[in-house]
Amino acid sequence: MIKFILRRLGISFLVLLGGSLLMFVLTINSGDPLADLRESNAPNRDNLIAQRIANMRLDDPWYERYGAWLAGVGKCVVGSCDLGLNRAGIPVIDLLGSAAAATLRLVILSTLLAIVIGIGVGILTAIRQYSGFDYIVTFFAFMMYSLPIFWAAVLLKEYGAIRFNDWIAEPQMTLWQIALIAAGLAFVIAGSLGGDARRRLLTGGGTFLFVFAALFYFDAVDWFRQPALGVVVVALASLGAALLLVMLSSGLGNKNVLYAALTTVAAGVVGYVVFGNQLDEPTWGTLFALFGLSIVVAVVSGALWGGYSRRMAIWVSVGVATMMSLVVVVDKALASWASYLDSVRNGRPISTIGAETPNYDGTFWQEFLDKGTQLLLPTILLTLVSVASYSRYTRSSMLEVLEQDYVRTARSKGLSERVVITKHAFRNALIPITTIVAFDFANLIGGALLTETVFGWKGMGELFRTGLTQVDPAPVMAFFLVTGTAAVVMNMLADIAYAFLDPRIRR
Repeated sequence: MIKFILRRLGISFLVLLGGSLLMFVLTINSGDPLADLRESNAPNRDNLIAQRIANMRLDDPWYERYGAWLAGVGKCVVGSCDLGLNRAGIPVIDLLGSAAAATLRLVILSTLLAIVIGIGVGILTAIRQYSGFDYIVTFFAFMMYSLPIFWAAVLLKEYGAIRFNDWIAEPQMTLWQIALIAAGLAFVIAGSLGGDARRRLLTGGGTFLFVFAALFYFDAVDWFRQPALGVVVVALASLGAALLLVMLSSGLGNKNVLYAALTTVAAGVVGYVVFGNQLDEPTWGTLFALFGLSIVVAVVSGALWGGYSRRMAIWVSVGVATMMSLVVVVDKALASWASYLDSVRNGRPISTIGAETPNYDGTFWQEFLDKGTQLLLPTILLTLVSVASYSRYTRSSMLEVLEQDYVRTARSKGLSERVVITKHAFRNALIPITTIVAFDFANLIGGALLTETVFGWKGMGELFRTGLTQVDPAPVMAFFLVTGTAAVVMNMLADIAYAFLDPRIRR
């Protein structure tokens, strides 16, 4: 495996080197970097031209400029990258830091959401092949995949930002709106869970009544402006997540895994109470430290309770701790929602432009909400586009695996459908999906240009567009360096994942 990885790294380095040379040559020959100054009537035009020529080294041959860029990239090995200056004389490494932070924050979140949602939906549609649920999901998947990104972004800005901000000022829901939302969720859940007509009716009816009652209560107590979860809801949500993970992994009959997961939930509730004051106004260091502590507790719980299923118990406990940590973060963020609405400009929380409110000064959770609300719409957009492809590929892969002989053998041995799906089919179905994830992550970084442009984000797309428009190779090459490296790293991780998913690939 090590020899294989080193060979792939060597080939990838040659590909990046050739691609960077081609990108550099194409950029510097795409126009005149002094065109705007040549047409200027400014009295200091000659000085401005001389300054730009010095910043961009236009008097040097192209190969010397490219060599200087390569030498600066080589310094990244010792932690002192030098990506040159843009035409205004600003170090590109400084521009790249802020641009990469904004884009990676957007791309990583949307990729994770797309993987979880897309794979989950793909598995359900494969299991419910040719059902009404399958047809509806297929229709929406193809619709979202073919939607122009800029048009979908405009719709999100209109309904997800402008009209939502109007509604949140005085949030009220009529009975028919509540009933419509409850009926829609009931239809989706009943269709995804499947079963005979009686089971679907009971599932849909129960979902409708629960959602209708919850929304009616939220509307009555003005929960949408003053939301809260509290320790009871955190505990119940974590308990539900624990039971779900145990059911999907080993089944509720495995008491060792079940007790490990429940112990992790109990320890998490105790930690929520004990560290409540630190969580009210934390720092990022505090949050990561507490998350690390929860992982340690989960590993210990799985090791103590696991027995012969120790490895499974540890992984399930870690999953429970992770999901519980997310629930706690949501709880604390919601507790600050009311104060955030009062502090944000004009009481309109979701902006249509920018990655954060300029010069906003609030508490930790208020600033967390500020960045989160600005991240919401572009994340939804990129997630919907990726979910469409993930769900289709997962469905196709699952259907192919479910027709294999070993799956039929597992069913003929009397194994439950849960065991057949989770232990025999799902793992092998993930192999082609891994390739799609690797390519999609790199493509999202490069393809977020339209999304960032519509939502006014100063990210990698803006850096690339500005450099290309101004015939400035330094920002363009910085963009290529990040996206190219991301493509190499993600494909390398995909190769390693292949070996983990299918041990035959290691040989």
